[in-house]
Amino acid sequence: MRANEVVAKILKLEGVEYLFCFPANDLIEACAKVDIRPIMTRTERTLINMAHGYSLVSNGKRLGVGCVQGGPGSENAFAGVAHAFADSAPVLMLPGGISQSERSIPPGFESIRHYGGVTKWVAEINMAERIPNMMHRAFHLLRSGQPGPVMLEIPSNVMSDDVDDDFEYKPPKPAKPAANPDDVSAAVKALLASENPLLHVGQGVLYAEATDELVEFAELLQLPVMTTMAGKSAFPENHPLSIGASGYKGLERVAPFLDRADLVFGLGSGFSTQVMCTNIPPGKILVQNSISETDISKEYLIDYPILGDAKLVLRQLIEEVKNQGGGGESNPKLVQEIKAVKDKWLNKWMPKLSSDEVPINPYRVIWDLMNTVDRTKTMVTHDSGNPRDQMMPFFQSIIPHGYIGWGKSTQLGFGLGVIMGAKLAAPQNLAVNIMGDAAFGMAGMDFETAARERIPILTIILNNSALGNYKSYMPVSTERYGTPYLSGDYAKVAEGLGGYSERVEDPAEIIPAINRAQKEIEAEKPALLEIITREEGEFS
Repeated sequence: MRANEVVAKILKLEGVEYLFCFPANDLIEACAKVDIRPIMTRTERTLINMAHGYSLVSNGKRLGVGCVQGGPGSENAFAGVAHAFADSAPVLMLPGGISQSERSIPPGFESIRHYGGVTKWVAEINMAERIPNMMHRAFHLLRSGQPGPVMLEIPSNVMSDDVDDDFEYKPPKPAKPAANPDDVSAAVKALLASENPLLHVGQGVLYAEATDELVEFAELLQLPVMTTMAGKSAFPENHPLSIGASGYKGLERVAPFLDRADLVFGLGSGFSTQVMCTNIPPGKILVQNSISETDISKEYLIDYPILGDAKLVLRQLIEEVKNQGGGGESNPKLVQEIKAVKDKWLNKWMPKLSSDEVPINPYRVIWDLMNTVDRTKTMVTHDSGNPRDQMMPFFQSIIPHGYIGWGKSTQLGFGLGVIMGAKLAAPQNLAVNIMGDAAFGMAGMDFETAARERIPILTIILNNSALGNYKSYMPVSTERYGTPYLSGDYAKVAEGLGGYSERVEDPAEIIPAINRAQKEIEAEKPALLEIITREEGEFS
């Protein structure tokens, strides 16, 4: 049996359904022979973004796998892998590699020399007989500990080698650690002693599938709950204890509670101070739970660290609260305050959310979308820049992954690939990505991938014919050369790429257009709505 066939059979044993790919790589044909469906994209970055979305919405239980051509394919794929690393997505990359006889001869590109900083593990399969052991280690690392991309580069000469037909392989089981009981006890004691605690919830709760435990814990102690941008949807935002999500924007609802908190309890959170994260004010007691030891005290000095899987840790916390005699009391005053802050905030923004102005206000698009779709069966994601900043505070998510937040890397065009992967992972849900015209310029040709591969997504382009609000960064360039201004008829492009499309200019037509698009999606056809919007410079 040839080495590429062994890799394909192992992928099949691991339950892999799709191979996100761009030629040429011998694995594509080998996987097709064992009924792993190749999904061919138009660019290497998009295939990794699709694998990213697939793994994310599957909570790492089903894994996105990508393969590319050695050399130029690996070079083009770098941005996608870097994004998966930044946002902690467990993606398996299997690039081809140059023959071992050509190693270290310029200009040959060797992935193992260049991908070390953006992978959890990168290695070369240097002998065909090592494939089972190295694949086993790869899947162990993908399923356990801090999520992140893993790469195995397979040189062309190894790919064609022979391997014994009776090779042995057993899929590894995920290792999920519980916390040290003493750490849990100390953290709960501090929590019960605090006057104004706050829960700070990250993406780790989603990967741990711990929403039910999180709700139980928050209700037990009547704690206000904020999420990070990546953690948005881990806690239902229609819950009376939800104070919303906060990242680069969205601080208005969170600030009154975060500012006065004397203890901030992070669950499944890296506590990053990166630009897309909300900084925690100084002078607070900090409790941090993460599955990764490298997250603890990464940027803040943590008073009470709790290392472990968020689901297991939350169960420990709930039991320890009861053991220490805490919880069980209602707090109507807190619930009323959360509602009052939310109502005041929404009333302030309602003129924009319900605006009839033309060109259309982008906030009206977000509001109409949220109030049209069935949010119990919908996944939405943003793209980078203004669509993210406008959408994240206002689209209220009520199911896990009902909102797919991201942003520790802010590559334009990522949303299109991630929503296609998400749709493959959860085909029963409506899958929507909102992007700007600049983002469509980066990745829009892969709308054809959705049409060709019958991945029925809804793409909404907020077309303001500009890099939104960049004039202030480049006033001379704008005045003299019109540098940030863009052009294009994207509805025509989408039609030419094989999807359903509409151009919307009247705010009264937003909801009817969404409904028409959903009917096309039910017929397994991707849809694109190009909505002509104004540049909106105000953010929450």
